[in-house]
Amino acid sequence: MSGHSHPHDDRDNQGHDHPHHQHHPRRNRLSRLLTPHSHGTADRLDQALETSARGMRALWVSLAVLGATALAQAAVVALSGSVALLGDTVHNAADALTAVPLGIAFVLGRRAANRRFTYGYGRAEDLAGIVIVLTIAASAAFAGWAAVGRLLEPRPVQHLPVVAVAALVGFAGNEWVARYRIGVGRSIGSAALVADGLHARTDGYTSLAVLLGAGGSALGWWWADPVVGLAITAAIVLVLRDAAREVFRRVLDAVDPELVDRAEQALTAVPGVIAVGELRLRWIGHRLRAEVSVVVDGEATVRQAHAVAVDAEHALLHAVPRLTAALVHADPAPVPGGTDPHLPLAHHSPARPRQV
Repeated sequence: MSGHSHPHDDRDNQGHDHPHHQHHPRRNRLSRLLTPHSHGTADRLDQALETSARGMRALWVSLAVLGATALAQAAVVALSGSVALLGDTVHNAADALTAVPLGIAFVLGRRAANRRFTYGYGRAEDLAGIVIVLTIAASAAFAGWAAVGRLLEPRPVQHLPVVAVAALVGFAGNEWVARYRIGVGRSIGSAALVADGLHARTDGYTSLAVLLGAGGSALGWWWADPVVGLAITAAIVLVLRDAAREVFRRVLDAVDPELVDRAEQALTAVPGVIAVGELRLRWIGHRLRAEVSVVVDGEATVRQAHAVAVDAEHALLHAVPRLTAALVHADPAPVPGGTDPHLPLAHHSPARPRQV
């Protein structure tokens, strides 16, 4: 059995030969310069801090950009009295504040595992993702309410060219933040940060609604702004569906089936692995963990079976991106006419037959 945790990034998924040394934390930086990569605890902590630091940096940059965008729009609101632009400004400010739950999640994720939270605090990101999904839902409700209100009570908008420029500024700021958050979120495997990027994109659509509404008002179409607002509400609901699917799948420990296929292919290629039994992958924040049982020669010694398990773990760490820990259990190959070595455990899980 092997249950060691090893840090790997996407570079490590390329096949190559490399030495395995244990490094003292003080020599860790020098060791990375002298060896392709290491499997020491210090490297694992460095990688966790690095990915969390990238997430925090994405949040602070987003907060600065959206904050500046909201301030610029607020100045135009004071000048024009545009209710639609006021709603967009409030929405942008609220989007900037979604950095708070994600920031708390990233800070918690840096805390080490303990006897109560044995897997650490990485799942705090999933809770933050739920908060963000609820924020997107509230945004959709607000956009719909504003559009219906404008239909019932039409209001003239002053300084339409300035309002149009402010709408473009709002769209540009939100779209830049959306691309940045989604890119970093996918890079570090944070579903919550990706969801937050999708939320920023919905705010960009809201800004475009303000622009189209201003154009319609300039043509004398008083109904243009609320009708477009309703269409944008529908678009926000579609984005909400995608974000909710991604976050709630993560909460339910769903993974991409392609990752399972890659893991199985890597395990079957390991010398000494006869078959692959149960294989489980789960996200802990933006890092993956694996649990797997492999079938080995029943006549192998404990040391030989352990060596196969270590090789299987190593293959997994190279094959599955962002996998940082794997627990590999070695099962003896069944003997014709022999008894199942797991028979004493059968009465504990009668509804879950063991995969062999």
